[in-house]
Order: sequence, then C-alpha cells, then structure tokens
Amino acid sequence: QLQLVESGGGLVQPGGSLRLSCAASGFTLDDYAVGWFRQGPGTERERVACISRSGGSTKYAVSVKGRFTISRDNAKNTVYLQMNSLKLEDTSVYYCNAIGGSTMYWGQGTQVTVSS
Repeated sequence: QLQLVESGGGLVQPGGSLRLSCAASGFTLDDYAVGWFRQGPGTERERVACISRSGGSTKYAVSVKGRFTISRDNAKNTVYLQMNSLKLEDTSVYYCNAIGGSTMYWGQGTQVTVSS
C-alpha cells in the first residue's frame, strides 16, 4: 500500500520541542519533494516547511523560521520536522505531503497541541 504515515505529535508546553516523522511506505521517498503542512480549527491548510529531493534546499514559513527544521533521511525513507520553541499558535494537525511529477501523497496527519 502506498502511503505516508506521520508520527511524533502530542501535547507539549510552550517553549517545548517535538520531532515529527513522515515515513513512506510502498514507494521511494527520495523521488519526491516533501512538505509539512498544518491546519488548525477553522483555518486553511498552510505549508510550514518543504525540502527538495536531495535535501539540499529547504524553505520555511515566516511564522516558523528559526524554530522549525525540516530534514530527510532517504536511507530510512523518512522526512522529519524538528519543532523547537513551540508556541500556543503552533497547535494544529500537521500533515506531510510528497510530490513528484504528477504524483502526490498526503499523510493522515498528527495532532500537535501546545498548552500550559
């Protein structure tokens, strides 16, 4: 089965850290650029970070730049999102997305809740 599976979400206090993982199953992730998106209640889905196929190029939303780091381990078929200095407004469901040519995959999402 071709799928992306996110993990690593949870409840964390403001200022804390989490690392999200996006693992590909049934296909080779290094054929794809990968992005992390998030969607909170009543908001549109926004892209927070993306990484090129080789990992040599990354981009970040202004709201997370300097706090979040996207990386990939193609040997493990996995992309990561290290989230530091978390804020209340980072609370969302986080999704990963892989795109290559005309093919796109979405994961099912993982909940991140930042609360004191």
